[in-house]
Amino acid sequence: MALHERAGQPAQQKDLINLPKLMTHYYRSIPDSNNVEQQVSFGTSGHRGTSLKSSFNQNHILAIVQAVVDYRNQAGISGPLYLGMDTHALSHAAFVTSVEVLAANNVHIIAQRDESFTPTPVISHAIVSYNRVNDACADGLIITPSHNPPQDGGIKYNPPHGGPAEGEITSWVQNRANDYLTKQLEGIRKVNYDIATKLGQVDWQDLISPYVNDLHNVVDLDAIKKANVKIGVDPLGGSGIHFWKPIADRYGLDITLVNDNVDPSFGFMTLDNDGKIRMDCSSPSAMAGLLKHKENFDICIGNDPDYDRHGIVCPSFGLMNPNHYLAVAIDYLLQYRPEWSGNLAIGKTLVSSSMIDKICQKHGRKVIEVPVGFKWFVDGLADSSIAFGGEESAGAAFLRKDASTWCTDKDGFILGLLAAEIYAVTGQSPAERYAELEQEFGNSYYQRVDSPISLKKKQKFSKLTNESFNVDELAGEKIVDVLTNAPGNGAAIGGVKIVTENAWFAARPSGTEALFKIYAESFISEEHLSLVLEGAKEIIADALK
Repeated sequence: MALHERAGQPAQQKDLINLPKLMTHYYRSIPDSNNVEQQVSFGTSGHRGTSLKSSFNQNHILAIVQAVVDYRNQAGISGPLYLGMDTHALSHAAFVTSVEVLAANNVHIIAQRDESFTPTPVISHAIVSYNRVNDACADGLIITPSHNPPQDGGIKYNPPHGGPAEGEITSWVQNRANDYLTKQLEGIRKVNYDIATKLGQVDWQDLISPYVNDLHNVVDLDAIKKANVKIGVDPLGGSGIHFWKPIADRYGLDITLVNDNVDPSFGFMTLDNDGKIRMDCSSPSAMAGLLKHKENFDICIGNDPDYDRHGIVCPSFGLMNPNHYLAVAIDYLLQYRPEWSGNLAIGKTLVSSSMIDKICQKHGRKVIEVPVGFKWFVDGLADSSIAFGGEESAGAAFLRKDASTWCTDKDGFILGLLAAEIYAVTGQSPAERYAELEQEFGNSYYQRVDSPISLKKKQKFSKLTNESFNVDELAGEKIVDVLTNAPGNGAAIGGVKIVTENAWFAARPSGTEALFKIYAESFISEEHLSLVLEGAKEIIADALK
């Protein structure tokens, strides 16, 4: 996809959303329960939409939160519910609506005092910490559309394991919520927010300190302090903005916020590749503001609004490719976490770089390769059988230094601070360490492309099997594996991955658009990668005839 002519340039007034209009539609628009685009739909990260298209408004939240309450009741979950939100415009309104439903249903709510922001990993960490010492299990809701544009809203449910809910749970909640919409909200319990806060159902707590005070158990913050690592941080206006000063003060770290703006229009952002405002910390265009500071710090860190993703910027290099940083992080942790047993596995999505496989083979570690979605790592992180779980889209988490569970959702804080630890301990930036990995294992050439697909062929995609692909060669190499189920857990890919000795591609349909995504990697050359992509398109076209 060609870059927009203003990609990487500061947003202008014409790029900003009309906030009063957005908020009015949240309260006044009524979704059409017969319109698929206006129904509740849980993807890999909860329900997302915008009030401007009647895909995310008050009725959606009323229905979803009541459905979550119903799920809790039938699952026997009786502990508190941690409620967090990010800085998107619709998040606070959805937070208030959520409290009204939860309080009316006598759910004990724990939320950040002053109605302030709470990042996804902080909610996950709180759930895990609570359930470690209490019999009545806690769970959580996080109101966020992640890195999506300012007009979007989102909500996701984390059950008692602390991570993203499994498909069985999200399907149950989705169906229940849509049933409430169809019945025009009949059966939903709700009480006015002012009354809800006076009923004693909301426990306003300091959720910052417990998380910050525990950080030294997962990252070597003493090493960062001793090496006097200069860290620059751009929160991209996200929910973690109030955490960095307590982290710096508690551990004596040199952390500078290069951008302290919190603005629901996100008017301080530079435009993403497609010319839209999007807080994507893996995009050089969206991170252009932070990239201007790369020579002023040893490490720069950017995060998306709910802080489950990370962007690592290194001097003389710039923003690291997410795959490259995952490889560096895994290689480092396997060398500098002596209390981690050799039996601990490394989790990767099947569209992540094979550089990870090469590193794990070197260290004698098992790789668990799963479909796209962080939910597949939750059980392994929860029972401490997976030391590290990471996605190609710049999301990851890992165990504490003593190999016990830290959290079970993606954590942009610890991945950012780990970059500073790597610099402190090795004297090299993560970018420099990746260059050494390429010298050892060869250069990785990786790309993702999106191609249009009809609805009919998109539906056929999910029904493909190994037998659908009658091919034995890809880009001049013999095919050694054709996968429609992930080798790590046997779960359906929803597409296919085809592997040769030095390359692979994976193809899967988009969950929300008339597109299919092709991920490809070659360890031969850029030219060979192009041949892999061309071959992938031909193979998919033949399979979908």
